[in-house]
Amino acid sequence: MTEGPTTLRVDRIMGRLPYIALGASLVLLVAGSTVGVPHKSWLIVGLSVAATAGWLIWWIPLHPRWEQDERKMVVFFLGLAALIYLLVWVSPLFGFFVWSGYLLTTYGLKSWRRLAAGTLVAGAGAISQIGGFPVLAEPDVIPVFLVVLAINIGVANVMIWVTMWTHEQGEKRARMIDELGEANAKLAAALKENAGLHAQLLAQAREAGVLDERQRMAGEIHDVLAQGLTGIVTQLEAADAAADRPGDWRRHLDNAKGLARESLTEARRSVQALRPHTLDGAGLPEAIGEVVREWARVHEVSAELITTGTRRPLLPEIEAALLRTAQEALANVARHAGAGRVGLTLSYMEDVVTLDVRDDGGGFDPALPREFSETGGYGLAAMRERLARIAGSLEVESEPGAGTALSACVPAIAVGAAA
Repeated sequence: MTEGPTTLRVDRIMGRLPYIALGASLVLLVAGSTVGVPHKSWLIVGLSVAATAGWLIWWIPLHPRWEQDERKMVVFFLGLAALIYLLVWVSPLFGFFVWSGYLLTTYGLKSWRRLAAGTLVAGAGAISQIGGFPVLAEPDVIPVFLVVLAINIGVANVMIWVTMWTHEQGEKRARMIDELGEANAKLAAALKENAGLHAQLLAQAREAGVLDERQRMAGEIHDVLAQGLTGIVTQLEAADAAADRPGDWRRHLDNAKGLARESLTEARRSVQALRPHTLDGAGLPEAIGEVVREWARVHEVSAELITTGTRRPLLPEIEAALLRTAQEALANVARHAGAGRVGLTLSYMEDVVTLDVRDDGGGFDPALPREFSETGGYGLAAMRERLARIAGSLEVESEPGAGTALSACVPAIAVGAAA
């Protein structure tokens, strides 16, 4: 039984009521003796009352938490029942003490033991109600006694059952309250843990965002600045070699200036995370076509773009990735392939868009580790990373002396489908 203000108050009441009932019965006996109510000798009355009071004092005040020990309660109640019958034998007026046995039964015993004890106490109550043991010895009283006994047993067991049911409901409510408190404590702990996980996720998201931005800037620097600087160096070297040919010298110098201005513009746009300048006001085929024509003019290599399928506007990220892939592929051809002809094919299909770049240059062995491949440096890695960010892929086929074929594939997500 859970300790609390209500429990302590009930304990005090249950500890005092039996003595009050015993004292009241004794007062009734003394008053009844003046009008001729029969009883045993005063010595037997005194010894019986003293034995009952001593039995109550021995168990209730001297055995703390006595009602929680089932075996002790059985011993206590058997002794109490014997004393109740003894008092009823001394005088039927002690029947007023009998009802305290019901209280102690429901307070200390459990389950079926309560019903058995209630039936036992009901027998003593029925005997006192018909006038005591001397009256019970008369044969004509037996039918009346049986009726009175049945009524006492029925009322007692109904009241005990109701008390048991009420007690069980109270225990269930107490368990529910305890379980609710435990659930609330677990919920509070879970919320605290979730708050920590949320903070951790936010920190990881910030770190991931920083890493993504670094990767984007690295790709932009490679695609824009590195390609531009490479082209400028190539044109300046060509201009130096054509110093005795004023026409060629001027043309290479103008190409270097144009590449420098274009690279500066693209670098600024990359820092601001804007679309490539070539895509402004033009579709993807036109933008790639302009890149191809300018590249062919600068490097004096035959290059051609073919577009197939039904062209349609794609998400800006997808178009920018394909454009940068075309620029990087052409830059690789210029740096490493030694090709005389380059062909590009932009294919619009139902679900995907592909960009194929083929050259007739020297080629390389794709099976070689990247650090040992002349063309397998950061260029291919940057293209793959850029395409992977938009769920795209890159395939490369090549062999020494047989040229190189590069194929980029991206999802065909139209601008109208972005929502």
